[in-house]
Amino acid sequence: MLAITETDTVRAALVAMTAALDDAGIANAATDARLLLQGVLGADAAALIRDPDRVTGAKAPLLLNAVARRVAREPVSRILGTRAFYGRDFNVTPDVLDPRADTETLIEVVLELVRGAGRQADPLTIADIGTGSGAIIVTLLAELPNARGIATDVSDAALAVARQNAERLGVLGRLTLINTRGLLGVSLSPDFVVSNPPYIPAGDIAGLDPDVVLYDPHLALDGGPDGLAIYREIACHISELESNTQAILEIGAGQADDVEAIFSAIGARPCQRRRDLGGHVRVVALEIQR
Repeated sequence: MLAITETDTVRAALVAMTAALDDAGIANAATDARLLLQGVLGADAAALIRDPDRVTGAKAPLLLNAVARRVAREPVSRILGTRAFYGRDFNVTPDVLDPRADTETLIEVVLELVRGAGRQADPLTIADIGTGSGAIIVTLLAELPNARGIATDVSDAALAVARQNAERLGVLGRLTLINTRGLLGVSLSPDFVVSNPPYIPAGDIAGLDPDVVLYDPHLALDGGPDGLAIYREIACHISELESNTQAILEIGAGQADDVEAIFSAIGARPCQRRRDLGGHVRVVALEIQR
């Protein structure tokens, strides 16, 4: 049984926390223990290395609580309330999908397309469908200081989180948040449409990792019977735009052909596929000419 007292050092606490997580079958136990320790103590990794013999003090009960929550498969980001994404920290709550490292692939594709076309200084308009925490659109606006964004979601709670992140990271003045499905009611024609939509087939959700199925909102996971329902909605909305645009979409493993076929039916031209760090095609980019 894990025991951490107020007189235990940071070094001893880290060893005990790592062992408890490892015993519970938590993958990457050492990393999770370090992140929890840093988060609860409010110290970065360098500070812990400089002073490993500092005592945990009044934070000891908080460390015990954090480990218990992780043993129950609550993700570290949910416990601490923040998640790092593309070099920035984002607030996360139970109302939004936990931003994944794989989604950074989408950011890289958009930035390469913009910079490759020499448009990084242009006043681009970027629409993010199903924005959730706002990680995608806020990151793109931070990287492209002349761009403006439109973020849509059907959840007021998610939009509130996105607003917080946009304000904290200094881009709220260039972002419009709208409660709507897809692009319904959006009057501007965006230069880029980006999205990490729900793409898990409804019947597969129950079998996902407990960290996901217990703590990510199912609204952000459920892609309908075949996982492609929201892509069809996005394609329908894009087909009604009056100007050229590019769509950059995150997809699930094995969905590239199907998603490209959905958009080819509205006249879109697939122009790029990008694999994530695990080797799966994670992003497709499409051009829509009007």
